[in-house]
Amino acid sequence: MPAFTRATAHSGATQRSGVLASLRTTELVISKPILPAEIISTILDFLSVPDLLRFARVSRRMKEMVYDDTRWVQMLQSMGCWSETEARKRFEEAMRRKHEAQKAKHEEEARGKAAGLTSSSNRVPNSADGIRKTSVTLFDASDEEQRQNGSVGMKIRNSDGIDVLKPSPGIVIGDLMSSTSTVASLTILKSVRSIRGFARHEFGRIYGALAPLYFDLARSRNHTDPAIFRIYREPEHQAQMLAQLTVFARSDMYQGWHYREEKLNSMVGIFENAVLREFEQAYEAGDIDGKMRRYAHVLVILNGGQEGVDLFIHKHPIMFEKEKLGNSMDCINQAASGSISLEPSHEFFSRLSAAINEQSSIIDRVFPQTINVFLPFLERIGEDVISEYVTPLFDEAHERNVESYLKAIAGIFEQCLRFGRSLKPAMGSGDLFHEDVNRILARVFEPHVDLFLQEELYFFKKKSDAEVSSWERKIYDQDAATESFFMANINRQADKRDFLSSFKKVVMMPVNALPTIPLPSPFTVSKPAAPTPSTTGGASLEVPSGALSQVPTRSATPALDGPSAPESRPPSPGPAPTTELAAKAAIMSTKLKGIRSLFSIEVALNLVHTAKSSIERVALFAGLGGQTGEEAKEQCQMIFVLLLQTLGSRHIKTGFDKAVDHLSGYNPREASEHDQLGVAPLVMFLELVNVGDLILQMVDVFYEQEMVAKKLTDRNDFLDPSSKEKKRFEQMLDDRVAAGLNKGIDALMAEVDYICSTTQKPTDFNPGVSGSPNNQNHDIGPSQTAKQIVEVVSSHTKMLVGSTDKHVLDVFNQEVGLRLFTVLCKHLKRQRISVDGSITLISDMNHYFVYIETLRNQNLLLYFKALRELAQIYLIGPSDAKDMATIIADGDRFHGIFRAEEVYEFAERRTDWYQVKRDVERAMYGIGCGVM
Repeated sequence: MPAFTRATAHSGATQRSGVLASLRTTELVISKPILPAEIISTILDFLSVPDLLRFARVSRRMKEMVYDDTRWVQMLQSMGCWSETEARKRFEEAMRRKHEAQKAKHEEEARGKAAGLTSSSNRVPNSADGIRKTSVTLFDASDEEQRQNGSVGMKIRNSDGIDVLKPSPGIVIGDLMSSTSTVASLTILKSVRSIRGFARHEFGRIYGALAPLYFDLARSRNHTDPAIFRIYREPEHQAQMLAQLTVFARSDMYQGWHYREEKLNSMVGIFENAVLREFEQAYEAGDIDGKMRRYAHVLVILNGGQEGVDLFIHKHPIMFEKEKLGNSMDCINQAASGSISLEPSHEFFSRLSAAINEQSSIIDRVFPQTINVFLPFLERIGEDVISEYVTPLFDEAHERNVESYLKAIAGIFEQCLRFGRSLKPAMGSGDLFHEDVNRILARVFEPHVDLFLQEELYFFKKKSDAEVSSWERKIYDQDAATESFFMANINRQADKRDFLSSFKKVVMMPVNALPTIPLPSPFTVSKPAAPTPSTTGGASLEVPSGALSQVPTRSATPALDGPSAPESRPPSPGPAPTTELAAKAAIMSTKLKGIRSLFSIEVALNLVHTAKSSIERVALFAGLGGQTGEEAKEQCQMIFVLLLQTLGSRHIKTGFDKAVDHLSGYNPREASEHDQLGVAPLVMFLELVNVGDLILQMVDVFYEQEMVAKKLTDRNDFLDPSSKEKKRFEQMLDDRVAAGLNKGIDALMAEVDYICSTTQKPTDFNPGVSGSPNNQNHDIGPSQTAKQIVEVVSSHTKMLVGSTDKHVLDVFNQEVGLRLFTVLCKHLKRQRISVDGSITLISDMNHYFVYIETLRNQNLLLYFKALRELAQIYLIGPSDAKDMATIIADGDRFHGIFRAEEVYEFAERRTDWYQVKRDVERAMYGIGCGVM
């Protein structure tokens, strides 16, 4: 700051008198402030408001630092009375009005110039208030003060268009303090406006209203001294003013603030305790709408009313009368041994819901809507009432029976959710009341969730294993009982000594010596077997009808549960076979029928129902969200994975493997009968495929409804464990079906080959071989062998329609067609065909072709077209050998299926081949045969 100092006189200089001499010896010395502005500003932060005002009188620079608007904004922000958003809106509105005023002024000046009323050459623009502006010196304090005072006056008069860009340092805080009324002081903090440039003015209003009471309270020695209790007589006004003083104390930063704040808190605590005593007395007296309501509002005004809420909850009768609601042990005591009854718990939650809903209306009558009393009340109910009810029950149920424990947790948790939905929210509960209630109830079950999830997975694994093991044991017992029945009249010692020889007799015996045992199928109609006369030593090989009637003939699997299911299924009393050979034949027939029950749709259904029950119990906790919800979802996925593993690897895969083994060991020449339509092992395997397809559909429906629909898994997530296991299960089923169909086709073609070998008569293709004239005139049409082959093959291909994937069906049909083509070619090479018999052969080939057309496979049709063309070479007479050679050499005629050499081999099966061979070879190769 500038200062004037006397210059030091030079030594030896002569002292001159006079004013001019003094001025000459005076020098103007400019000195800088000793402290930087930053430090001075920090010092100002620790000064009280009166000291700040005194400090502002030191100099104009200090005044600017004290009157800086940001300092007073910080004080208002410390009390929570300043809104930057509101200040920005006010500033933008003021700027908009200012721009509109300037625009209007410019438009008016433009209109004046156009009329010639004004001239810019001889006019000096006036200021906004009509006073002509002149230049002033930098340190003209009087003119600067007049300009500032004039600006303030302008702003006050034009309150609608305040120029907020200029500070207003001329407002006197003392005047505002003296004009503030007592009633207005009760809401002084709510009346603060956020206006840039007027923060000091707003703080001055607050200071004038609250500072006298604040410092008076700090000087008081006891609770009767403060003036606040003499000025305000109503508890509501006292609480409101104490609350404002508590907020005002946040702006107290100068020396002694800790003592003053402690004094204020002490006085607030004394006042609060007095109000709490009045509230408690009214609570005990039941004065709900009187003192209880009044003092609850006083506590809310004072500091939010948390102490009043805690007192209300702590003193509530329901906390001390929990036994009246019910005893959790009744759920165990009133149930049968090993089970649990949820009726007592249902009554408990019903009583609790009625009591809480009654308290909801009381809370609305006592407390204002601005605070949420109902939610803390429910939290205390969950901790002290519900938790203490369910914890002993869960512990006792877990010790007695795991299944009861799982049902208890899931059932009571579901009752808790219904209990939460039955609660009526109070007026101050908020929009997320039911979500908050669910969170409280979930916190009650949190200590039990981890153990519940572990036990649920272990219980399902144990029960599913027991289900499959029980089914396997019953099947084994059934087979053992059947064998024991059939072998009842056989000497076991002799059987042991001659086991290998007797088994060999059964397997290697001619077909017509074995009993004909019907193998019924849902796709075919079995014919009753005719009794076969005895051929060995007068001992009959016929299996008694009573013995075979004991073997189940339905394709369904044995039931595992239900009152009607016996422990085992031994054959009912009846005559047993009297010879070992007949008994062995009956046992083999029984095992062949048993291929249908290699796996059970009933077992699959029971496993799915068990998994559904477990997942439904666990899924209740998945809806809670958070970590508990994620763990519940993972456990649901693990249960589904375990279901597929048990159902697939343990049950279905084993059954298919056994069925494939049956098909691999099938030999039509060792079969007991061929009267029924179809290959018995293949027919039964296709029934297994149908059962497997039903199980797969069951799994798909279960996956969609229980996993995807309930959002327990994401089908589009290729890393999801349940999706991966489901694809693995489907792949396993496809692989087993493919392997079985491959073996089944082998068995089917073996049956076709057997039919060709045993039913094709020599006279079918060579009527003249018998020498009988009656055989020369035969009907035109396919042979019985061709009809039987088509009937057998078509019956098996139709079984897969609708029970497997179209791609698998197409591959199966194509493979059947190709192998049938190979068998027929092999069969043709074993026949002797005459010109007359070629009519039957051509009819057979046309019959095969018509059947292949039904498979709708164009590539396969080419093979049977070639067979049909091949049959034409047998129709050509011996005199047309050259034409026969032309047909044999024409490769395009056979669509590339047969080479000329292969057609030549087929032509060699003509009965007159040696008559036409020379002519055919000469026409084909241009050579002949000579005899030396």
